[in-house]
Amino acid sequence: MHRYFPAPPVSLVHFGIFTVHFYALSILLGICAALWLGRRRYKLAGGNPDDITDVAIWTIPAGIVGGRLYHVITSPDAYFGSSGHPIDAFKIWQGGMGIWGAVAAGVGVSYLVFKKSSRSLSFGRFADALAPALLLAQAIGRWGNWFNNELFGKPTNLPWGLEVPLEFRPAGFENYQTFHPTFLYESLWCLLGVIAILAIPRSNLLKPGKLFTSYIAFYCLGRLGCESLRIDQAHLIGGVRINIWVSLLGLCMSTFFLLKSPNFREKSRGKAR
Repeated sequence: MHRYFPAPPVSLVHFGIFTVHFYALSILLGICAALWLGRRRYKLAGGNPDDITDVAIWTIPAGIVGGRLYHVITSPDAYFGSSGHPIDAFKIWQGGMGIWGAVAAGVGVSYLVFKKSSRSLSFGRFADALAPALLLAQAIGRWGNWFNNELFGKPTNLPWGLEVPLEFRPAGFENYQTFHPTFLYESLWCLLGVIAILAIPRSNLLKPGKLFTSYIAFYCLGRLGCESLRIDQAHLIGGVRINIWVSLLGLCMSTFFLLKSPNFREKSRGKAR
């Protein structure tokens, strides 16, 4: 008997006049988890955890807007093509958030807000505290793709293959029932990154910003694998999915930064707080 990862029974629930979309709920839970872990790590590093909350008030909306803009810009046909509807670009609950846009907008706004007033630690330490928190948010948020029956990979008969209802299968794949659950692969990869970063001892010996750069490199490496399996419609550059190019660029730049400059502080021995 063929075993498989089942399709979600529902993607939303109604409470009177209110509708809760599990995609949006997944993102919200991821944000809450990131705030909890980020505040905890920032405090352990010697900072005031309220710095995290103060910046998050501005960063979270910026990340959502940036993530949505990236998705719309890199998938314009779905909204502005012959069969698209521009108003759908605002329907975030239907899915479609680009992590690259979210991170870029979030980091940019975070820097501006962080530098606007005095903080208890440097921005590099601030970013390092959030590195595993962002991975945790991504690990949880990816389950929103499961609820929306989207962003799965090629057909597979593996025991953990994802069951996809017929109406959600891409053209040409109607006769296949189970597909690679790339959302699950990415979620597990992000959780592995959380564990790895939390296991790094005496991380305050690292130069500020190095942990965050490691997060970028780690995530890009895993995203390359997931993107190579996905079969959803995407814009191509030279026959290659645009997100693969972005992942390669992020991996090369972050790796270059890690190798170019020393990873540890000078005179770090015996100086850790």
